Amino acid sequence: MTIQPLEPLDVRAIPPVVRHATIFGILERLPPGDAFSIVNDHDPAPLRRQIDARYPGTYSWAYIVQGPDIWQVEIGRNEAGNEEHAADCGGHDEGHSCTCGH
Repeated sequence: MTIQPLEPLDVRAIPPVVRHATIFGILERLPPGDAFSIVNDHDPAPLRRQIDARYPGTYSWAYIVQGPDIWQVEIGRNEAGNEEHAADCGGHDEGHSCTCGH
């Protein structure tokens, strides 16, 4: 069975108040080794900082188009075992409280 790549997600059509939450929902369900891309009207660097802070080493980030009017970024989930942490929340170990909801 061949799986077709996902169409780029045009985040310009998503209300700003739920934009990052929508992207994080996709990221959290993305299988290791898979990727998807987003299209935006500005550099989504703040999103990258949030991803790196929440999941250090878990996702890759590659610019496909770098402005000035359109920005497209491919975000991929690294293969299992290449992740530094599943989540950087301070929890997930016995005796530590999880703050990320996982």
